[in-house]
Amino acid sequence: MRTTFLHGVLAPLLLLWALAAPPARAEVRILSSPGGEVGTFLDLFEEVKNSGERVVIDGPCLSACTLVLSAVPSERICVTRRAVLGFHGARSRDRRGRFHAEPEASAAVLDAYPGPVRDWIRKRGGLTSRLLLLRGRALAQIYPRCG
Repeated sequence: MRTTFLHGVLAPLLLLWALAAPPARAEVRILSSPGGEVGTFLDLFEEVKNSGERVVIDGPCLSACTLVLSAVPSERICVTRRAVLGFHGARSRDRRGRFHAEPEASAAVLDAYPGPVRDWIRKRGGLTSRLLLLRGRALAQIYPRCG
């Protein structure tokens, strides 16, 4: 079994490979990710999607990390009891370090999420500067528990 752990995914992206016996089933395990540069995550999750690996969300997956829900088919994603998904609106930073809302980008991101996730976010006011946390029973109603 080959398992890829994503822990504290930041630029540069840190991947730890754990190899045991020939791969019977490969998975990517997200242990803790505060998010980061969108492009880095999109590239990573495109590779995961193409690999056929299952994604196990086993801790906080915040901000850009949640793009895994858009990139990897839902049937290849499962969650543990420790899983937490954190969503907020897209934003950019100017030369002075100030953040600015990007409503068009937020709308595009929202539209890319699977329907149940999109509905959950909309019921809570949409993607804004406020962090929305999806966890526990609400999360387990959308994604299966890992077995």
